[in-house]
Amino acid sequence: QVQLVESGGGLVQAGGSLRLSCVASGRTFNFATMGWFRQAPGKEREFVARIWTSGGTTNYTDSVKGRFAISRDNANNTVYLQMNALEPEDTAVYYCLGVGISTLYWGQGTQVTVSS
Repeated sequence: QVQLVESGGGLVQAGGSLRLSCVASGRTFNFATMGWFRQAPGKEREFVARIWTSGGTTNYTDSVKGRFAISRDNANNTVYLQMNALEPEDTAVYYCLGVGISTLYWGQGTQVTVSS
């Protein structure tokens, strides 16, 4: 079985930076695409960023453009989310998603809290 484990979350002051990582364990996978979603209390889970394994094309939700950067280490089945200029509105649980051939793999989430 495949497990995605996120790490790197924590408490940071507004304007600070965090780098989230998501590592696939259990077996080697090359996901078609991987992405990050987040969910704040009382809100629906929303898309944050994605990266395509082939070519590395990235997409971001408007609110994080210019501040967040997603990257992928295909050899190590790892995806990162570099988050700069964090804002209190970024506070949420961040979830990693890996899209397999027939299965969606979700991590357990990592809490990001941005204080003002």
